[in-house]
Amino acid sequence: MIGRQKECRILDELLKSPESELLAVIGRRRIGKTYLIREHYKQQLAFDFTGTQHAKADNQLKKFATKLQQYGKYTMPPTVPPNWAQAFEQLTVYLSGLRKRKEKRVVFFDELPWIDSHRSGFLNELSYWWNDWASQQSIIVVICGSAASWMIQKVINHKGGLHNRVTAKIHLQPFTLSETRKYVHTINPKLNNYSILQLYMVFGGIPFYLRSLKKGDSATQSIQRLCFDKDGMMRTEFENLYAALYDKPERHISVIKALATKWKGLTRKELIKLTGIADGGGLTKILTELESASFIMTVQPFGKKKKNMLYRLIDEYSLFYLNFIEHKRAGNQNIWLQTSQNQVYKSWRGYAFENICIKHAYAITQALGISGMHTSVSGFISKGVQVDMLIDRADDVINLCEMKFYNDDILLTKEDAATLRRRRTLFIEQSKTKKTVFINLITSFGLRSNQYSEDLVDQIVTIEDLFLLKNF
Repeated sequence: MIGRQKECRILDELLKSPESELLAVIGRRRIGKTYLIREHYKQQLAFDFTGTQHAKADNQLKKFATKLQQYGKYTMPPTVPPNWAQAFEQLTVYLSGLRKRKEKRVVFFDELPWIDSHRSGFLNELSYWWNDWASQQSIIVVICGSAASWMIQKVINHKGGLHNRVTAKIHLQPFTLSETRKYVHTINPKLNNYSILQLYMVFGGIPFYLRSLKKGDSATQSIQRLCFDKDGMMRTEFENLYAALYDKPERHISVIKALATKWKGLTRKELIKLTGIADGGGLTKILTELESASFIMTVQPFGKKKKNMLYRLIDEYSLFYLNFIEHKRAGNQNIWLQTSQNQVYKSWRGYAFENICIKHAYAITQALGISGMHTSVSGFISKGVQVDMLIDRADDVINLCEMKFYNDDILLTKEDAATLRRRRTLFIEQSKTKKTVFINLITSFGLRSNQYSEDLVDQIVTIEDLFLLKNF
């Protein structure tokens, strides 16, 4: 298994625990939650049931009975339970009849938000079953869902029988660049870091997307095939992605599209104006759900109050789709090669690279030699100056990070140097900071030394440094 070392340690600890364990696994669609549980617990899995989206309770119960027949190896299928109370009674009978083993058994309920359909009563019966029987049996019950905010609200923060019953939680994140490289190299081992970074800008660290790469394809060929060819898998993924997570995804998509229009991010007030969504709990819920699923992030600008919080789109695929795939006809065999020469592409790749740097901020602190120090990452926007990433350090130093994605070493011109000096001066003046301010360049390959760079750029971080981060 690529990566997931921290998560696997948690799963192993639950096996060793003398108590029953209720594990909640959350994370966005396509992230690999189901694979993690089925692969790691394949020797202990006693029962596994996955919900069906938009299916009514009677349909879910029929499928539950079929699963029980498969696991129990019954010659005759068990009676389809009329409700979830009797379904859990059947599950109890089956599990009680299993031969005793030293290792714990694992019961896995996947896509819980889909199982708990309207008025099904599933969640109440699950909580009763856990409290009345399962919690006393020394088993592991795994509950999993892609709708992270639903899982947090309905399960982890449950007000009823599941309140404080979850004993462990895994929030599965996308692969880092380091993990992505390991995964990609199992398919296409000759791709270098620059090519893998280009793929990451489009697909992020989402294993389901990356597994569709082909041996021998360049990054450009892979993006063309998956995103622009007539039968490209990623052409229709955008609508499916949000529809699978939210019952009424239109307003979520409206927020995503609004955030895609402004690189620096949007304030809540700006979002209301662009989307037409009224201020209040409804908007808060949408933003919380999108952030829980790692589609967006909140950024509090340096020195600003919470009301100035910015919302920033950080999902690589959504950003790429809205810039290049939406409203584009499929079938042009050279469209990505042509597109990658224009200004829209250059603007997009700059923003996408910034997002990757922000997500890999710890790798940057490692490269700067300050990973053991307390730091906070933010941005700064004021009159005439914008800094997309700064690192505020406990040793009275601030690192202003200039992020540049380029296909070669960068050579600073006189104009570039003047811009950086002006940005540093304006930041010091307008933030009124008393700290020492360093300028750092984060770039693809490095910086050619000349008269403009030697006394201006304090440290350089390259993509090789970003690939050293093993876990977020």
